[in-house]
Amino acid sequence: MLIRPATEADWPAIWPFYRRIAEAGETYSLPTGQSEAEAVSEWFVPGHAVVVAVGDDGAILGSAHYGPNRPARGSHVATASFMVAPEAAGQGVGRALGEHVVAAAAEAGFRSIQFNAVVETNAAAVRLWTSLGFDIVGTVPEAFDHPTLGLVGLHVMYRRLGHSRRLGRTD
Repeated sequence: MLIRPATEADWPAIWPFYRRIAEAGETYSLPTGQSEAEAVSEWFVPGHAVVVAVGDDGAILGSAHYGPNRPARGSHVATASFMVAPEAAGQGVGRALGEHVVAAAAEAGFRSIQFNAVVETNAAAVRLWTSLGFDIVGTVPEAFDHPTLGLVGLHVMYRRLGHSRRLGRTD
């Protein structure tokens, strides 16, 4: 699998799985019925890098974008979002994208990464991020309206970059 910078030419391959994930409403706080133009501006955020995971056959299996979590005095902390094509789930695409983004954010000089909204019922994502060294630093109760489970919490997850010490623990 190759992780490389995304280009506008990649959007037609990203859009189908972006749309499916957004419409499912189980992992992202995205509006249903988003137009393609709204979606592309949501994913290709100005000031953020966008990457794609490309399979051996050239198919785009997933995408991620990352950049500053906040402007100005919060710009030393990165944030990121990830989407994996449902048909590629369980094939290591999310892990490859996560490892790439962690390394790229550290290389870009970010001191840490904060995920602002990981749905607590998204067990695969929570498991992946904790295995990559992220800690749950808090959960906002009932902050996400899951389409089948109702109101569930959103985790805020955090990882320091370029340091061996995380939240008072040494690795």
